[in-house]
Amino acid sequence: MEDNKQSAMAELYASTVKSVKEGHIVKGIVVAITAKEAVIDIGFKSEGFIPLEEFRNKEELELGREIDVLVESVEDDEGRLVLSRSKAEKVKGWQKVMVDIEEGHVVEGRVVKQVKGGYMVDVEGVEGFLPMSLSAFKGYANDTIMANKFNFQVAKINKQRRNLILSRRDIFQKERDLVREKLWGELKKGERRKGAVKGITDFGAFIDLGGVDGLLHITDMSWSRINHPSEIVQLGDKIEVIILDFDKDNSKVSLGLKQISPNPWDDIYQKYPAGSKISGKVVNIMPYGVFVEIEKGIEGLLHSSEISWQKKMVNPQEMFKLGDEINCVIINVDKDSKRISLSMKQLETNPWLEAQGSLPVGKNVKGVVRGFTDYGAFIELESGLEGMIHVSDMSWIRKVNHPQEVLQKGQDVDVMVLAVDAESRKITLGLKQLTENPWTAIADKYAVGSEVDTQVVLNSSFGVFVRLPGDVEALVYSSEIDKEQAASLKPGDPLKVKIIKVDVDQMKIGVSTRL
Repeated sequence: MEDNKQSAMAELYASTVKSVKEGHIVKGIVVAITAKEAVIDIGFKSEGFIPLEEFRNKEELELGREIDVLVESVEDDEGRLVLSRSKAEKVKGWQKVMVDIEEGHVVEGRVVKQVKGGYMVDVEGVEGFLPMSLSAFKGYANDTIMANKFNFQVAKINKQRRNLILSRRDIFQKERDLVREKLWGELKKGERRKGAVKGITDFGAFIDLGGVDGLLHITDMSWSRINHPSEIVQLGDKIEVIILDFDKDNSKVSLGLKQISPNPWDDIYQKYPAGSKISGKVVNIMPYGVFVEIEKGIEGLLHSSEISWQKKMVNPQEMFKLGDEINCVIINVDKDSKRISLSMKQLETNPWLEAQGSLPVGKNVKGVVRGFTDYGAFIELESGLEGMIHVSDMSWIRKVNHPQEVLQKGQDVDVMVLAVDAESRKITLGLKQLTENPWTAIADKYAVGSEVDTQVVLNSSFGVFVRLPGDVEALVYSSEIDKEQAASLKPGDPLKVKIIKVDVDQMKIGVSTRL
């Protein structure tokens, strides 16, 4: 009896060993799981081992679970039974592919890794190649690509060589068309939608609403002034916008961002009545004035004419810098045009109201040269008011062609008040009037008919200007000098002349080379 039992066990053992062949797929049961391997019982004389990384589906790592495995080696160098889960899946996968899948079919798969030129995709345990040009993964993060399953179209299959080429481009386009069509049917004016910034231009940003692109124009980004859309949004930003309008036929959607928050101009007259004092930050500087941010979305213009009582000509770019905090008074508000006019000077008493009393004609005052024009120099007086010296009031005896021949910027000068026009904010100053008019004495010194040695100052089309002793200038009229001689003269050349005219009232001397 005992001998029969032992014989039956030997026969069973022998038959089991014979049924396990290398390269075959058999069924096994997970009997243990270590840190690195799964132990599988396939009914052989010993248990087999599979590295854990071969289990792409972690649900299979469950004690007692039955799985298909491929026998790689009945006995390796260590005498162990070596099995493979991934190779079993691949063989079964190709068996299914050979029967069920043809070019053009749609299959589901998971991207397992990125390789040169594309991705490897697991489809039914078979690895297919997805070229980058056919992936339609532009804009997807790698984490998203690896974490999700996607549908693919079989672009090319070679069953003999077990070569599978996949494409997602056409499927992606069809899916996008369906999403787009659904989205067009759901859009409503005034509703809020979330989207991603996919493009930025000088005039706005394009927002992907999930299949339909909308334009968020720069004027609809913020109630505040902005110079470029990149000040508000960046590529890839996820933002909430409002549908302002849409045209399905022309595939246009207009979006708004600023409309999500209340319009700060709605109660502008109540918040900022004319005459109220405010403080704000300089946000833009132009030659004609500065823009001041009073609050987010509200800006006012401080025109150059409203900066100072003292100076009529003001350069804002020299007086302010971006970010300056300044105090102003509101002089006008226009809600329809979204304009607020500001003034700095009206925070102070108008000094021009007292100018005629404090600056009587004939008074000598001190000042500093602040700037020039071709016809005069601007002088800042000690009172802060600004006056001008015309070139004709700079010298009794010289013809001044430009004020910088006499004065320098920043120079301290003594001047005389010649006229004050408070209404026009003009003060006329004189430099030569500080000294006595020398022309009566000049007439006595240079009698008509006398001959004088002079020096050429300027050669012009209507005559030659010369300097007489005592720094007095005279004019040799074109009719009083030979043309060839006049053409050869240059500044600094000596020239002997005869006095032919002295006009004390006009402060002019006429001379001739015809002795």
